[in-house]
Amino acid sequence: MNKMTGEQVLMRIFIGEGDRYEHKPLYEALMELLRHDGFAGATVLRGVCGFGANRVMHTQKLLDLSAKLPLVVEVVDCPEKINAVMPRIDAMMGGGMITLEKVTVIRYSRTTAQGCEAERCSCMLRTTENGEN
Repeated sequence: MNKMTGEQVLMRIFIGEGDRYEHKPLYEALMELLRHDGFAGATVLRGVCGFGANRVMHTQKLLDLSAKLPLVVEVVDCPEKINAVMPRIDAMMGGGMITLEKVTVIRYSRTTAQGCEAERCSCMLRTTENGEN
């Protein structure tokens, strides 16, 4: 397990739900890249409303099933890892925004739904080895 505490970098990647990269949703392609490169973790957050550089408001309405809502991919890791992946992420994006900020990581550990530590829990090790959660 990666011991990642202290000062790190939070990267936020602002994209749209409809953004794509090589015939798949951009957020999925980004998550695959980050996981493949061994990042400590990443989360995709879906916004309920937002606008970007083009000033077009994107919002979820009951009658609009094709809403292209804003997404934010959040990643925390060391500055060197973030800086190394930035050119590849930039090349995948057609628009959007990336921000970086310093954060202090207080706690970082894997746990199962029962709350036991992953190193001691064979059920957690089995599910992560075959890629299922």
